Amino acid sequence: MADDDAAPRDGLRSSHPVERAVGMEYYVSDADGIGGYLRERPDDFRVTELEAFEPEPLGADRGPYPELVVRATLRNWDTNDFAKRISDALEMSRERVSWAGTKDKRAVTTQLFTLRNVDPDDLPEIRGVDIEPLGRAGRGLSFGDLAGNAFEIRVADAVADAEDRVGDVVADLAAFAGGDADHVDPDDAEPVDGAETVGVPNYFGQQRFGSVRPVTHRVGLAVVRGDFREAVRLYAGNPSPAEPDDTRTGRNRVDAAFGTAVNDRSEDEPGGGSGVVADGTGDGDWDACLDAVPRKLGFERSMLSRLAEAGVEPSTPPDDEAWRAALEAVPSNLQRLFVNAAQSVLFNRITSERLRRGLPFDRPVAGDVACFADGDAPDPLYAPDVDRLQRVSDEQVSIMERHCARGRAFVTAPLVGTETTLADGEPGEIERDVLAEAGIEPADFDLPGEFDSTGTRRAILLRTDLDVELADGDPRFAFALPSGSYATVLLREFTKADPLDE
Repeated sequence: MADDDAAPRDGLRSSHPVERAVGMEYYVSDADGIGGYLRERPDDFRVTELEAFEPEPLGADRGPYPELVVRATLRNWDTNDFAKRISDALEMSRERVSWAGTKDKRAVTTQLFTLRNVDPDDLPEIRGVDIEPLGRAGRGLSFGDLAGNAFEIRVADAVADAEDRVGDVVADLAAFAGGDADHVDPDDAEPVDGAETVGVPNYFGQQRFGSVRPVTHRVGLAVVRGDFREAVRLYAGNPSPAEPDDTRTGRNRVDAAFGTAVNDRSEDEPGGGSGVVADGTGDGDWDACLDAVPRKLGFERSMLSRLAEAGVEPSTPPDDEAWRAALEAVPSNLQRLFVNAAQSVLFNRITSERLRRGLPFDRPVAGDVACFADGDAPDPLYAPDVDRLQRVSDEQVSIMERHCARGRAFVTAPLVGTETTLADGEPGEIERDVLAEAGIEPADFDLPGEFDSTGTRRAILLRTDLDVELADGDPRFAFALPSGSYATVLLREFTKADPLDE
């Protein structure tokens, strides 16, 4: 959001364009990256959930405890695909399968599932899955049961001098973490000899917005601005160069149906983004769009079908209910994701601007809103509790600095919604400037249906104890993160790689 004439502080390194497009403007460490790949094979990316969920014994009465709790280790399985596979094998509805966190496919993941009205002897054998029954529970798992995740990640094909570069990055991130790392000397860094407390901005990672086609936040911003027509076009049209030919052809036909016009507004402005905006002069031939859009794009086709059935004209006002009805053709969780992604990109931009200005992340300044640590979090986690907020006045800065240094409190930034608490002082100035540049106010999140959001706040510092080992020349990183934080946000500081190449 910074003015072109306002340069970042000395030593701040700009990120890749695809990251800047979602608000991740900079790296903390100016050291060169090690390059490489994060998922050469599934075993390179291991994730183990850290749950706050204690089951009853397996012998507990199934009456009050209808849920069977199992620990499943999945190799190269998407979580949703596994849920469908095990429900099919048990000949039951997928609604009887619950879990706390969704994981990426190309990985080895260990997590809990609950299976309603299932006994241990019923469990099937599934290729690439190890299932261990643990006990019974009176309710199914939910997102709130996930405290965090422990990661073991190998970076393949790193540069020859990876050890030296890792050391430089670790020293930078240890200093950024603050607390006991305030006086780390980069020349004394020992990255492969024990764990080091490091910190990075708590950005929302690239996968939050779509890796191949980062669009969910742009759809969400259009929704919050009340431009449901542009939201539909951005999702159903708006091709990405990284997509297959047939997909791009279909999306181009959708753009033609909407009518497009080149403009010079940035993505941050109402109606802006990639220099193209629907102007309502298209042919509105939604049936022709359905002929052109591949069947694999099921959600897009559902939107277009609603437009065709309702006979919507491209010149229909952008806030008309017909456009919203088309957007609501997608599942409710995706509707919420659009707005969540808009909140996430605004958070990233606020966080980047704080970094650019050189404000601290490990301690507050006057006007900040801090939160206290979650005392019930599992041992490896530095976990914030955003339900316990504290506005930091001039008189409270020193005491809150001490709490932050000891891991008892965290500085926050907003995930904007109707009930968002904005900061004061310079932090509040940053928050309000980012919102103004995006053409959005907290009240704009008072939206119908699944699009409504009251908002919350989120810690701006992601701190963890990092252990790095070198095996056959490839670094292996081990660390734990609280729920909602991204391993790739930490690792990007080490690889400095384009997310599309990882």
